Amino acid sequence: MGLAVWLSASGLLRGADLSQLRAQLKIADEAGDKSAVIELGRRILATAPKENAIWEKVARAQIEIPDFERCGQTLDAWEKAVKPPPAAIEDFRGDLAMNKKDYESAERHWLTFLARKPSRAAAADVYDKLADMCADQARWVDHEKYRGKAITAEDSVERRVTHATALLRLHQWDPAYAEMAKANKTDSTNAQVKEWLPQFERLATFLPRIKALDAQLSKSPDDVDLLLDRARVFTEAERPLLALDDCERVMKLRPASMRVRIQTAEALLDNQRPDDAAKLQVSPSLAREKDTHVSEQELRDLATADAQIAQDPKQVGPFAVRAKILRELRQYALALADAKAAVALDDKSAAAHFEIAHDLDELDQKKEALAHGRTATDLDPNDWMKWCFLGMLEKERADFPAAIESLTRSVKLQESLLALREREQCERQTGQIEKADADAKRITELE
Repeated sequence: MGLAVWLSASGLLRGADLSQLRAQLKIADEAGDKSAVIELGRRILATAPKENAIWEKVARAQIEIPDFERCGQTLDAWEKAVKPPPAAIEDFRGDLAMNKKDYESAERHWLTFLARKPSRAAAADVYDKLADMCADQARWVDHEKYRGKAITAEDSVERRVTHATALLRLHQWDPAYAEMAKANKTDSTNAQVKEWLPQFERLATFLPRIKALDAQLSKSPDDVDLLLDRARVFTEAERPLLALDDCERVMKLRPASMRVRIQTAEALLDNQRPDDAAKLQVSPSLAREKDTHVSEQELRDLATADAQIAQDPKQVGPFAVRAKILRELRQYALALADAKAAVALDDKSAAAHFEIAHDLDELDQKKEALAHGRTATDLDPNDWMKWCFLGMLEKERADFPAAIESLTRSVKLQESLLALREREQCERQTGQIEKADADAKRITELE
């Protein structure tokens, strides 16, 4: 039973004088019973409507429940009851506006509150809220400014750490590390210091490379290659927000680049934003190396293909190459689009049909995959890999005789463990035990 209900049921609310109500309010406040605080506060205000402290308790309890609509009504009543209206009303109105994502109104109310010269602690809290609001809006310069003002109002280890991270976002490396050093010197056991100090130490090992790129970018701020290289360093340093900043900038400069699409999606996935990565048609199955990052070589190869396509969009080869890289990154929808673009330019491209077959197979369109696999071998009958893959597609459809024929052609062109293993399984399915045993023996010899 809530305290307000209990008090009402016990009759303590009825006929209680102000001293009793104040005592009960203190108990409710200490117990954290917001409903009781609101009920008791209203009873007190009915008799003593000028008591700002009680108005504030009621408004704060309504925000914490939360009940923003009634809190707004409370603020209106408070403003009418007390003249001149206290500054705290502006703080609460800022909270209500922030809840509605009305950033302009929230900032106006909070700045009005600060202009009324509140206590240092209250000012620092509002600067914290202003900084959080700016982070929501990606206003990083203002974000850092408000973090700094919060420290000026009331210094704390936590505020030093958050200011240091704000400086990082602006690439102000030396001031950021200076702030972190102050926080660590003040209290090395602080939870935020223990969380962030190792991250700063890791980033420090990458700073020489970052600062070198910074210097080059100061002369050529829109150099796409430099921006992507810096984003890559941020990714390696496990600073995905910084990587995303650079990637999103390049997306505006070169939206057709597949390298920037993959790097942007990687940063989004590292920031736990798979839905936003999906908007770029990149899935969470993005292939990573052992260091959990996309292969540097594949990014370079994508950049080369991007440049070739940009220079001459009627070349078939770069589309087929890019499709292969995207398939290896397990991004089959993007790979399929490039492979189809290649076929549209030249329907006699065996490489393009081969890529389409792979992508359709991964996208569970088996019948269509088989058709393109056969086309690929018709156009290029001397490639063992194409015959091997066709045999695997035929095996999946339980057409074992056709699979054995395709896999045999693959082995004749180039003996491979993959084709031999696949053929051995098909031979056992069709009762050709002696041939299967012979393949098994050959596999052992090759292994």
